[in-house]
Amino acid sequence: MKRLWPVFILGFVGFVTSFGAHIVAVNLPVYAKAVGVGVAVIGVLIAAYDLAEVVAKPVFGALADQRGMKQTMLAGIALFVLASLSYPFMDPRLLVVVRFVQGMGAAALSAVSLALVAVYAAEWRGRAYGIYNASKGAGYVLSPIIGAAIVWKANFAAVFLAAAAVGSVAFVLSLLLPRPPCEPRDALANSESDDLSLRGLLDVFREPVLRPWYVVTVVNMFFVGILFGFLPVRIYALGYPPMINGLLLSTAAASYLLIQPAAGMVADRIDPALTIRLGLALAGTGIILVPFVRDVALLMVCVLAGIGIGIVWTNTDALISRLAETGHLGATMGAAGSFKELGDMLGPLLIGLISQALGLTAGFVLCGALGLATLGLISGRQSRLATGV
Repeated sequence: MKRLWPVFILGFVGFVTSFGAHIVAVNLPVYAKAVGVGVAVIGVLIAAYDLAEVVAKPVFGALADQRGMKQTMLAGIALFVLASLSYPFMDPRLLVVVRFVQGMGAAALSAVSLALVAVYAAEWRGRAYGIYNASKGAGYVLSPIIGAAIVWKANFAAVFLAAAAVGSVAFVLSLLLPRPPCEPRDALANSESDDLSLRGLLDVFREPVLRPWYVVTVVNMFFVGILFGFLPVRIYALGYPPMINGLLLSTAAASYLLIQPAAGMVADRIDPALTIRLGLALAGTGIILVPFVRDVALLMVCVLAGIGIGIVWTNTDALISRLAETGHLGATMGAAGSFKELGDMLGPLLIGLISQALGLTAGFVLCGALGLATLGLISGRQSRLATGV
């Protein structure tokens, strides 16, 4: 019988980072008004969390390969909780430091929990990653609502206490996880495990079989950043009220969350590369169509893009974990996590620059087409080589 409970615990650990990132980010305008800073500072505070994750995920992943995954994940959760608890007791102007340290803790717990899914569910990892990513994604949905209620009833600092509370629950639950069935590099404990070399860390980035799937990871998060960052711009241009904006964004989020468990189950039964190509095609087509439709058609396009993104998200996680070399699972999933953060940052930046120069329609079309061009990297011989088909 498949043991689901460790995957659900890991999903809640993943929830900690998405919840912790967004419960603060969506309330930063309140902070800016109270402290007297401008929108540029808001951007820096959001970027500090993301930058810490980009830099630290591969490092903590490699450390987990060397020192043990469960221990590294618990250390990451503890760091996140301590950073969150510190903010209410310090000068508000030091928030950027708190955000960076929060991001470091989130990098450890996120990268290692992602790798542990593959360890606990080696034979059905597609389904497991679907559960994990849907659970983690719930943090993006719930944090704006909970955060707004907390700020309304208390103050901005209280959202950090909420983040710490969620992290504390995750820490306690994670103690219940069994020892990973096969701790990486047990056989090397007395030789190479003390050498966390830069060369070994870089190897997971240079592995030829993984490169196309890293690119796919960047492109998929590129689509996420575009859909959730610039769909509101399109909605505003159509003159729709804020309620419609919320409906469309919530529908897109729900579609990419709900599809992931089902997409993972399908990928456990057929070639996962096939499902990834299908997902990329759906997402890219949806992004291209956004500026050409409105009303119900726009809703359907949002669902189409969301489904495509969800399929790619879960199945690239599962496929990359399968392709990871023995003893490098943590570092490989950490590298994949860094590429996700990179894509999430590049998407809004690129569509913003294109839209500024050529208009919003050109921004959506060119970015969608760029994503579809990625299909050429994972078709034919390259895909069969990577998946062993």
